Amino acid sequence: MAERHRAAVAMLGDQRFVVAAALRRTLRAGYALRDLKGDLVAGMIVGVVALPLSMALAIASGVPPQHGLYTAIVAGGVTALLGGSSMQVTGPTAAFVVILAPISAKFGPGGLMVATLLAGVMLVIAGIARLGRLIEFIPYPVTTGFTSGIAVVIATLQLKDFFGLQVGAMPEHFVAKVGVLAGAFPTMRVNDLAIGVLTLCILVLLPRVTRRVPSPLVALPVAAIVGYVLHRVNPSFDIATIQSRFSYVRDGVTHGGIPQLPPMPVLPWNCPGPNGAPLIMTMAMLRDLIPSAFAIAMLGAIESLLSAVVADGMTGLKHDPDAELIAQGAGNMAAPFFGGIAATGAIARTATNIRCGGRSPMAAFFHSVFILAAVLVLAPVLGYLPMAAMAALLLVVAWNMSESKHFMHLLRVGPGSDVLVLVTCFGLTVAFDMVISVSVGVVLAALLLMRRMADLSSVRLVDSHPIAPGEALPEGLVVYEIAGPLFFGAAQKAMSSLRTVQRGIRAVVLDMQSVPAMDATGLVNLESAIDRLRKSGVFVVLAGVQKQPLRILAKAGWKDRQSWVAVHGTMVAAMDAAKRRLDEGPRS
Repeated sequence: MAERHRAAVAMLGDQRFVVAAALRRTLRAGYALRDLKGDLVAGMIVGVVALPLSMALAIASGVPPQHGLYTAIVAGGVTALLGGSSMQVTGPTAAFVVILAPISAKFGPGGLMVATLLAGVMLVIAGIARLGRLIEFIPYPVTTGFTSGIAVVIATLQLKDFFGLQVGAMPEHFVAKVGVLAGAFPTMRVNDLAIGVLTLCILVLLPRVTRRVPSPLVALPVAAIVGYVLHRVNPSFDIATIQSRFSYVRDGVTHGGIPQLPPMPVLPWNCPGPNGAPLIMTMAMLRDLIPSAFAIAMLGAIESLLSAVVADGMTGLKHDPDAELIAQGAGNMAAPFFGGIAATGAIARTATNIRCGGRSPMAAFFHSVFILAAVLVLAPVLGYLPMAAMAALLLVVAWNMSESKHFMHLLRVGPGSDVLVLVTCFGLTVAFDMVISVSVGVVLAALLLMRRMADLSSVRLVDSHPIAPGEALPEGLVVYEIAGPLFFGAAQKAMSSLRTVQRGIRAVVLDMQSVPAMDATGLVNLESAIDRLRKSGVFVVLAGVQKQPLRILAKAGWKDRQSWVAVHGTMVAAMDAAKRRLDEGPRS
């Protein structure tokens, strides 16, 4: 009992110290003044990149832009301090748009915040249950397929603001959305299109000239200034801006743009529901939000851990996936209480953090502080950003996210099964949603993997003596080599060769040196084959059984079957046992 108690306490201690793994690691290694300077510079640059992105992604998700800023401030700061990746930057991401937009349309900002809160709880539970490593089992064609599909959906949604189309409520499904946008093209506004094209050109061309200055830092201010000057010169040149599209109420007075306030504490279920009406929380609504929360949690886990893997590859460090899941969950639990929405690790911002000299989790924390300062100082100015410019920014994000080169490369050179998974995930993401895509993709990939493993697993009759190839096998003895894992996808096919043996055979040696693993189905099929041999009066010897199959056999009580089956660790011992049985003569 004392030993068991000590083991339990040790497990609890391990769970406790998983929180803030990256920050603990940084502090143990020492945090000098030069590290602080590097983190400050990197945090400021990443903050400059994240500022317009956070607003654009909030708008694309169907909520006012300040909610994206609050997400980057609160969730970004919390996950930086509690996370398992030293360089991860967390905030709103483009991948969430396809999930969040339908939620906000149906349940309003309040419902979206409640779903985010529930997703945060799920992520924390996943981290405590140490499920972080399971993300590694999602195949590459699945992630590439749903990522490219999300990029197509995001790009399609930006056409409305990029072209200045007059569109009412958007339908739920992608094909219907495309139809509505196509029908609205006669309402295109040339002014918005001109600003969008100007922004897009700067975003695309500036990185080819220099990468020292983030292109959004140039493109968006230029678009705002051009739009403002042209409007002053010619009042008929009117474009949609954040200030004209969004508003907030303060002290009973309605103001345009973004409130010049820090994130204020709110209760998510008291925030506005659909169409601005009060959100009425009921058990029915909670049940409706749980699938959406699961989708947010699943995508948040996948995106954050993929981003952490990318950061590991760029820095040579190693992240703690379970600590990262707990941190992402804590960030998503905290953000809704300050007006934030769903957040996850952002690959582009994380890469920018590393390239700009970030040294520790404090760089991501400083990025949140910079965005907070920008809200307090620059909120009135941010209201002049054109909606077409924000749409152009997300078009570039969608293009970068699409990984078109990897997608086309996999189509050209990938095995047929991987191409099938890729195309299926892409199509399901566009037509339905990411959860269906990932679920079907993982199941399809698993089934195809089982088919491949079944092709590799086999039972082969050995023609020559396994110990002395020049010698003939004793009369009445045959040797079968079993190769590959005996699991539920392959066992029946592999063991079918042992259903019958030729007349006069009194001993069979099964060479299992190449069987690394066996499950319950493999055990049942092996037992069935050996039982048929026993009924024919054949003695069976298992040779070279590895540790995992040996444990399975021990649990199944094979020690009680020594009269008609034997298990040996080497082929030499197995052959000796078979010869001894032959020398004893036939048994009834």
